[in-house]
Amino acid sequence: MKKIVFTLLLVLGSMTIEAQELTWHTDINKAMEVSKKTKKPLFLFFTGSDWCGWCIRLQKEVFRTPEFTKWANENVVLVELDYPRKTPQTPEIVKQNQELQQTFAVQGYPTVWFVNGTKKDGKVNFEQLGKTGYVAGGPTAWLAVADNILKKK
Repeated sequence: MKKIVFTLLLVLGSMTIEAQELTWHTDINKAMEVSKKTKKPLFLFFTGSDWCGWCIRLQKEVFRTPEFTKWANENVVLVELDYPRKTPQTPEIVKQNQELQQTFAVQGYPTVWFVNGTKKDGKVNFEQLGKTGYVAGGPTAWLAVADNILKKK
C-alpha cells in the first residue's frame, strides 16, 4: 500500500512540476513589464479554452510538450487571451481581451500573435511580428513556423 501511495505522489508531483514550468500571463500590462525586462516578444494566444476544439488540440499537441516549454521559456513571454463560454472572468479581463481581439482583428481561434509591446505617455503600441494558428505536425512543425516569425524581428 505504501508503494502505491508513494508512486501516486511521485506521479502527481511530477505533473505539478511540469505544469509549473510555463507562466501564462492574463494581464497584458504585467506581461509587457516582463517583456521589457527580459527583452522577449509577447506571445498572444487568443483562445476559446472551454469550447474551441482546435485550441484544445493545439494545447495538447504543442503547448503542453517539453519541446514547447523549453522554447517558450527561452524565446517569449506567454499571454493567454481567453474567450470562454462557461468559465467566468473578471470584467477587466473581458474588456482587455475584447480590446485586444479588435486591435489584432482576430476572427478565428486559435490565433497566436507575436508582438513587441511598448508604452509611451500611457498609450500602448504593438509592433506586429507575425501570426499563426494551429499547425499540423506537433511541436516540431509548430515551432518551425514560430521560429520563422521570430527571425524577422
